[in-house]
Amino acid sequence: MSERVASSIVESLARLEALQKAQRERDEYKKLYTHLREENERLKHGLLGKKAEKLPQNDAQLSLAILGLMLGGGEEPTPPPADEEPTRVIPEHTCKVPKRRGPSDDWPRVYIELIPPEVEREGLDAFDIIGQETRCVLERRPASCVFVEVVRKKFVRKADKQALETTVFIADPLQLPIAKGIAGPGLLAETIVKRWCDHQPLHRQEGIFARDGLELARSTLSEWHIMLAALAAPLIEAMKADAFLSPYLCTDATGVLVQAPERCKNGHFWVLVAPEKHVLFEFSQSHDSDATAKLLEGYRGYLVADAHIVYDHLYRGGQIIEVGCWAHCRRYFFKALASDPDRAKVALAYLAALFKIERAIANETRKKKEATRDKKSRPIVRDFFAWCRSEQDLVLDDSPMDTAIGYALNQQKALERFLEDGRLPMTNNISERNLRKEAVGRKNWLFVGSEDGATANTTFISLIASCELHGVSPQLAQDGVFNERSVKDIKSHRGDDGARLSFRVTVSLEDPNNVGAVIAILLPCAGHLRAEWAKTDDALNRIGIGPPASQNSPKE
Repeated sequence: MSERVASSIVESLARLEALQKAQRERDEYKKLYTHLREENERLKHGLLGKKAEKLPQNDAQLSLAILGLMLGGGEEPTPPPADEEPTRVIPEHTCKVPKRRGPSDDWPRVYIELIPPEVEREGLDAFDIIGQETRCVLERRPASCVFVEVVRKKFVRKADKQALETTVFIADPLQLPIAKGIAGPGLLAETIVKRWCDHQPLHRQEGIFARDGLELARSTLSEWHIMLAALAAPLIEAMKADAFLSPYLCTDATGVLVQAPERCKNGHFWVLVAPEKHVLFEFSQSHDSDATAKLLEGYRGYLVADAHIVYDHLYRGGQIIEVGCWAHCRRYFFKALASDPDRAKVALAYLAALFKIERAIANETRKKKEATRDKKSRPIVRDFFAWCRSEQDLVLDDSPMDTAIGYALNQQKALERFLEDGRLPMTNNISERNLRKEAVGRKNWLFVGSEDGATANTTFISLIASCELHGVSPQLAQDGVFNERSVKDIKSHRGDDGARLSFRVTVSLEDPNNVGAVIAILLPCAGHLRAEWAKTDDALNRIGIGPPASQNSPKE
């Protein structure tokens, strides 16, 4: 009897162990299946589907969810029959006839007069002009380089010729961006803009210059840019100090390859956006807490970022306050749309209502935003998280919907932060948009050659992105940064720890025939601002290729 009991116990234990093993294998296969299904959906999404996170306009389920949400969760209205499509009457209206726009009046013009062969043979005296027909053709002149020979003549006073000591007068040498270099500000600005704004790698620029008859090695261009990055470093530091005065910053990161002897190393580009002020990029070897600590050292305020663990240590002291990104939250529910469409559409309906409110108050004042968010957005946010908690235990573990709901609940406090301050944005999209500059460039130059090259990259993309933020031409701005007067000002304040430089690029319209880039270097020293202006044509006059300065022009 005891032997049969013992045998039965052993058999039961064996069956239990086999059952547990089967359950573990089932869980592993379920995870593998879920992962492969999600990867397959991503592949189809990237190759065949739209990348924009938008649902079809005629999605009945989403419309019902939004309508039910707006009605306060009452009974769901009856959907329209499938064979009937809603229609609307568009009233008749008038619009302007499309008209071809010609070039601006500020563009240079070349006039060509065509004369019939008969008039050429017999002469103008034999004919009367009774009218004319004019046609404008847009043409392009090939770019060209010019060598500027700078002559510094020496002078002595005629009255001192017989004196024992004679004073020799000679103009000060030019303050060029690269001392003893052959490149002028215009050429340097063009290579910078082509490389980091137009995403042309150095080997392509080398070929372009070769077609124009100028032999410039890519190594020479690279050395120029590294030296210029060191010159512009104080400007970038000043922009960062000014950005840290903003009430909130937005940040994100992307990977990049760094050339190495045997195998490329991994590096990371970080973007730091102070909306309406500056866009700054920095490079780090790693994507960890040390990199974010260095990036945001000394900053106090709100930080809009994703939920990556590398930012967590910044929020512990309370000096930096986390602000969540609703676009990241929405992205998880879009990923779950294929596997759990019913729940995903309900969640996306809540988020669509929030985004609709934000679009409506985008240009409103801080107080009005706070009032609207408190009245309209806060109830939707409360209902959204209540729905997430009610569905959390009903979804399949490790599924895309489980991941989406888990992300939302884990980030609830950070996601609700935008309700506290009307200045805070709802998303971190501005950082992702600016990171596209690095992503598009990365498809062309593939990797950076060294850490110095990465620093040059971040320096000039910071300047270019900031110019684009203010609607300024990067070409004109770079030319203005590296003209003689700006170089002198930057060098003179390189060691001034008490002065904070910032810059503003604009266009001078004082002379309608002389529209040039203007750089204002603002130096808040001793409690006041000292603005110094330098025109592009001013710089050309200094090196002898601009029009002669007017006798009535104001002195510097």
